Amino acid sequence: MYLHPKLEPIQIHGRSFDYVPIHTIPGIDQLPFSLRIVLENVLRQTATKGIDNHREIQAILNRDVDAGILFYPARVFGHDILGLVMLLDMVAMREAVHHAGGDASQVRPTVPTDVVIDHSLQVDSWANPLAAEINLKKEYERNAERFAFLRWCGANFEGVNVIPPGKGIMHQLHIEHIGQVVGATPLQDKGATLLFPDSCVGTDSHTPMVNGLGILAWGVGGIEAEAVMVGLPVSMPLPEVVGIELTGQLPNGVLPTDLVLTITEQLRQLGVVGKFVEFFGAGLDQLSLGDRGMIANMAPEYGATVVFFPVDQQALDYMRMTGRDEAHIQLVEAYCKQQKLWRDATTPAPRFETVLTIDLSAIRPSLSGPSNPEERFDLKQAASLFAQHHQHIAGRPVDMERSIPVPGETFTLKDGDVVIAAITSCTNTANPTNMIAAGLVAQKAVAKGLRTKPWVKTSLVPGSQVTADVLQKADLQAALDQLGFQVAGFGCTTCNGGSGPLPTGIAQVIAEHDLVTTAVLSGNRNFDGRIHPSVRANYLASPALVVVYALAGSMNVNVTQDILGHDPKGNPVYLKDIWPTAEEIEATVRLAYDRQLFIQRYAELYEGGEPWDALASEAGATFNWDPDSHYIKKPPYFEGLGLVPEPVKAFHQLRPLVILGDSITTDHISPSGAISLGTPAADYLLARGVEQKDFNNYTTRRANHEIVMRATFANIRLRNKMVPGIEGGVTKVMPEGELMRIFEAAQTYQQRGESLIIIAGKNYGCGSSRDSAAKGVAMLGVKAVVAESFERIHRTNLVGMGVLPLQFTAGTTVDDLALDGSETFDVLGLSDRIGVHSRLTLRIHRQDGSTQDVPLLARLDTVEDVDYWKNGGILPWVWRNYLQPDAAPVSEDK
Repeated sequence: MYLHPKLEPIQIHGRSFDYVPIHTIPGIDQLPFSLRIVLENVLRQTATKGIDNHREIQAILNRDVDAGILFYPARVFGHDILGLVMLLDMVAMREAVHHAGGDASQVRPTVPTDVVIDHSLQVDSWANPLAAEINLKKEYERNAERFAFLRWCGANFEGVNVIPPGKGIMHQLHIEHIGQVVGATPLQDKGATLLFPDSCVGTDSHTPMVNGLGILAWGVGGIEAEAVMVGLPVSMPLPEVVGIELTGQLPNGVLPTDLVLTITEQLRQLGVVGKFVEFFGAGLDQLSLGDRGMIANMAPEYGATVVFFPVDQQALDYMRMTGRDEAHIQLVEAYCKQQKLWRDATTPAPRFETVLTIDLSAIRPSLSGPSNPEERFDLKQAASLFAQHHQHIAGRPVDMERSIPVPGETFTLKDGDVVIAAITSCTNTANPTNMIAAGLVAQKAVAKGLRTKPWVKTSLVPGSQVTADVLQKADLQAALDQLGFQVAGFGCTTCNGGSGPLPTGIAQVIAEHDLVTTAVLSGNRNFDGRIHPSVRANYLASPALVVVYALAGSMNVNVTQDILGHDPKGNPVYLKDIWPTAEEIEATVRLAYDRQLFIQRYAELYEGGEPWDALASEAGATFNWDPDSHYIKKPPYFEGLGLVPEPVKAFHQLRPLVILGDSITTDHISPSGAISLGTPAADYLLARGVEQKDFNNYTTRRANHEIVMRATFANIRLRNKMVPGIEGGVTKVMPEGELMRIFEAAQTYQQRGESLIIIAGKNYGCGSSRDSAAKGVAMLGVKAVVAESFERIHRTNLVGMGVLPLQFTAGTTVDDLALDGSETFDVLGLSDRIGVHSRLTLRIHRQDGSTQDVPLLARLDTVEDVDYWKNGGILPWVWRNYLQPDAAPVSEDK
């Protein structure tokens, strides 16, 4: 079937629009909703831009999984870490084009771009009524230089909107306000307005949260987002769509977090990396929009690209509650119903390649940990399982008799004690049921006379200011305050490594006595070394259970059976005495969530007050770089580039920088937490007169490529098979075998003129969207990463930085090869004719003179990947295209 897409008129409530219809296409009812949006996008490019997308159209209709598709997102969405770096690269590219004689005025975003400053908050102050004010002040003090740069970009790049600090977490702001479900743009040549499904890519892997509202969005690396900003499409293989059928309803006492952790466990087991996931079934009507957003938010935790929920009445009710314009809500309803993008109980289920059925009635109260979100277990097993986790972490059993006095305090500390209890993250704080449940638990606990244990650092950091307003309106914040859960700010904190310092005495005891202390947080990430350097076991839980564990004070307490405390009359208090019913929660949600609260707060979204206004600077075409800055450095990616890329040659005699196991996260590759003394990054800062108290963290310093290089593989929990028995950023320099920090080792190899390779196991690069994990590796001289499998975003980032991702075939594993780091490696078969999924060979040269050939698959998944990699990455490709628009085309060979 050959389609000739064209614009057609549509009338909605007396207003005239144009659109590209998909509802009349034969077989559209069998196509998953997420692919219907992809199809509309491809058809629209043909109708409005004259792009010949016949091949892509047929591939979507035929469900040709892995066929290359070009998708043009409507928007780009970022935070102040990757969003800043994305804009930094654009500023540098503008200058590079100017210096090469090109038209620098052309270097600008052509796609609307929102950046939310939400990833720089740290919980320095807690458990006091001034915590939020103090933490915001410290956030400005530490990051004024970065914030001023972002403010400059917002003022000097048309189409870039910057949301000041203190407003909330990007994903919650996205689902509550920024996402529009249906977009509209003027058609300049026709004087009409074009309607289309809203879509975006974001520089954070949790961007799919708005999939819960029916917006097609996913996370990309900052490098790929930069390409989208200047009008390039996202190049991707057409994904398989996995259908998740929901039946039944959640039992009383079970919270949305329990469902989300169960789904994360099951989908990681099923294997959905790089796939679209779409929900359907009768049970879907039992999930609130908040529940859907949580499930979609956790997409990167099970590896899915998209976790889609079609637009239905729940979506419209949520848009109404969160203060969207009524006329726009009516437009969304009419457009989605016209385009068969609307779902209700009578809608036929699409056809999916794979279907998993989940019975909501079987979900049980849950936790996940101690170091991965998919490590779910039943709440009643928590105490017994901690003993196993402790044994694995510490190499010794829990000694419940070992109790260490804390200097200056009246309490002692034991293995398993909870030292951080944080209600945090967009995943949970955007969900009304979760937040009201936590407030009710606190209220009931206070009424029973219970108090938080004194060694627990408590914090409440909502994902939007509206959530704080709701808790106040429901009269629940007062009880949370009494338990130490005063609002500590509005931003991304504990699950992003912003938990802040532990009290000095507690940190000292943990370090001196090698205690395995714990954190319980309502976040989406709990990777090794991420939450706090001193905390070695981290558990994800609902906000209500965070409160419960703050009361219990230890993972060794079985909170489902043990006494949590005593009331004023001496009667024991159990979990059942403070746990709210579903009816109580629902009644309080109805009372507290008010459309007017959202309208009032979001009317002030772009107002940052006096500290934000003070960062304003003069407009200018170029940025005034400060050579002494240790936060913002002009990146080196355009230095020494020629207009023609170097020819492709085979790699010979590559040295291994590290040899790694399975599930190496982007946190392992480029950590986000505190900068510890004794690391290359710390040495760099100390040498420039920066005191330790002003180190900030790795996350906030990613606009300085010198820090990015020194942070690469500096995670304190990294395990490199070249140095068995050692944790941290250490490797061996070969052939001498000298132990050295990884940064210095890479520098040594670069001085010798030797290129590097990384060997790894399954799921290499899982975790957060983090372009620094690819940028750092590239700048250290790594030419290729060979792994058993890759997480989607990180594979794309490697290509975007000119690092070749290679995958073992024929079931080969790292362990099968018995590598110790003394080997050198050739990658054979590389030439200018390399294409999508070319077959290559890894030749291993062993110290005894023997060789071994291992088959590889080049993970260049699209022809655009091939072009970007041949050019040394996306940034050089875009730079050359600005200077020679006709000299660096995307490959025709599609």
